[in-house]
Amino acid sequence: QVQLVESGGGLVQAGGSLRLSCAASGRSFNRYSYTMGWFRQAPGKEREFVARITWSGGDIAYADSVKGRFTISRDNAKNTVYLEMNSLKPEDTGVYDCVAGRVVTRTSYDYRGQGTQVTVSS
Repeated sequence: QVQLVESGGGLVQAGGSLRLSCAASGRSFNRYSYTMGWFRQAPGKEREFVARITWSGGDIAYADSVKGRFTISRDNAKNTVYLEMNSLKPEDTGVYDCVAGRVVTRTSYDYRGQGTQVTVSS
């Protein structure tokens, strides 16, 4: 089993920045080279993929809506993945949750955290 705990959400004005963190734990996490990522769900909308990063950091993918504004990174020594969010827009508002898996795609993963709320005011 893998446990994921997110932090760093909050309220920010449009144009501002936030940095989300996700700490992973569990016996199996260090056994496999898990890819990690972020999804989000805005009020009244379907949950959507935001970004993902492989264990080595050599393969990174972003949703088109966040390219150029968000940056995903990880520190394997700390079992933590980050999402740096800049130039935030009101449409970025939602619950952001961290995922992990041996493979993470835009629709699949193995583990999911509880989520952290991000609210961007106009």
